Amino acid sequence: MNTKPCFDEMLTAPDQVRDPYSVYYDWFSRDDVKRLRKKSQDAEAFFRRIGITFNVYGQDEADERLIPFDIVPRIISAKEWSRLERGIEQRVRAINAFLHDIYHRQEILRAGRIPRELISGNEAFTPEMIGVNPAGGVYTHIAGVDLVRTGEDDFYVLEDNVRTPSGVSYMLENRETMLQMFPELFAQMKVRPVSAYPQLLRRSLSASAPVNSRNASPVVAVLTPGIHNSAYFEHAFLADQMGAELVESHDLRIEDGYVAMRTTQGYRAIDVLYRRVDDAYLDPLTFNPESLLGVPGIMDVYRAGNITIANAPGTGIADDKALYSYMPDIIEFYTGERAILKNVPTWRCSEPDALKYVLDHLCELVVKEVHGSGGYGMLVGPAASKKELAAFEAKLRAKPANYIAQPTLSLSTVPILTKAGLAPRHVDLRPFVLVSPDRVDITPGGLTRVALKKGSLVVNSSQGGGTKDTWVLGD
Repeated sequence: MNTKPCFDEMLTAPDQVRDPYSVYYDWFSRDDVKRLRKKSQDAEAFFRRIGITFNVYGQDEADERLIPFDIVPRIISAKEWSRLERGIEQRVRAINAFLHDIYHRQEILRAGRIPRELISGNEAFTPEMIGVNPAGGVYTHIAGVDLVRTGEDDFYVLEDNVRTPSGVSYMLENRETMLQMFPELFAQMKVRPVSAYPQLLRRSLSASAPVNSRNASPVVAVLTPGIHNSAYFEHAFLADQMGAELVESHDLRIEDGYVAMRTTQGYRAIDVLYRRVDDAYLDPLTFNPESLLGVPGIMDVYRAGNITIANAPGTGIADDKALYSYMPDIIEFYTGERAILKNVPTWRCSEPDALKYVLDHLCELVVKEVHGSGGYGMLVGPAASKKELAAFEAKLRAKPANYIAQPTLSLSTVPILTKAGLAPRHVDLRPFVLVSPDRVDITPGGLTRVALKKGSLVVNSSQGGGTKDTWVLGD
């Protein structure tokens, strides 16, 4: 197990505060803890009132829960953010170039930089996208890059989310809540705003509209699987904030080679569909024939260049955790530069030597499914029981290619408000990125997820984690 001391983002020693937190710490020290606890209760009541919940699948008890929110912000300096911003943009541009390449000439495979079987045998690879050119050449219009920190200058990318990244509504509501509760803090500190995200999203999607549009200005709609989806709150929230229509499959049909949505004035052609439906359910004529969540024939319209689907079908291959281990090579291949942000060292269990090492050190490692998400299907070796270790060893031996392993990192901590006052908890960060044909926009901050259980490294809300507001300071 990694016993390296955790980096505390607020304190270098008791009562010695890192510069980004200095103003906040002075303010907190003068405030009344009872008042802050009352503010915390007010925030919970606000979240409950407007319905900021998430669903937990596969459990017998009630599956809809309030996402926990901590009122102590995470604070990042302008200098720290500047480096992260450069690294994130570099990574997202490389991913977009990679996606275009593997669905066209596959130069990276010809050059031997990635094993061909990692693509051809991958369930996330979508042959139906071969030769398709998305409008403006953009595959991943919306991305979320999960980052962790282990030291003053040590940031790592934990994973990429370029299929249908979620959580941006929590980021926006967290900020709105903090602005209402602590206006005096925002008056004292130069916190960069995040409220422009919906407008930037609308602009970015509109800029990616196909040239064959039938509309004077691009028509954008959000496709949701419906109210029972775990992220439905976010789908409805973003549609409302963008001024776009929220649609389900029964609201759509193919009309004269275009996708049209039902309105009170009849059917109207859509230019850009921000879909929150997985590839497999997008078009029953192309993918899963039993799907009721998609639009029959939409892939034919897409291939004809008459609609933009964001994110593009087939982008999920870049979320693959085995492929993640090649990201430094991917970045160098397409940009000619070294990766600004580091990868976490990764063992690919499909390789016999790597599998042997992982089995021999299972109690020290974090093991993840290559297509897993939400903290499901993973093992945190140092926190696992002998029974859990044995069960996971059997899974690894049965299907080694389904897993990768990584060292247990000493994730940084930031303070949360507890009954006893401030206490450190582990965090990660998901900045949100918008890509259009002419620019990349990165929201200053993102969603900080926090492991509310003492000592826990698992930050996912489905596994007992919560969220907090992320403040990026201006220059």
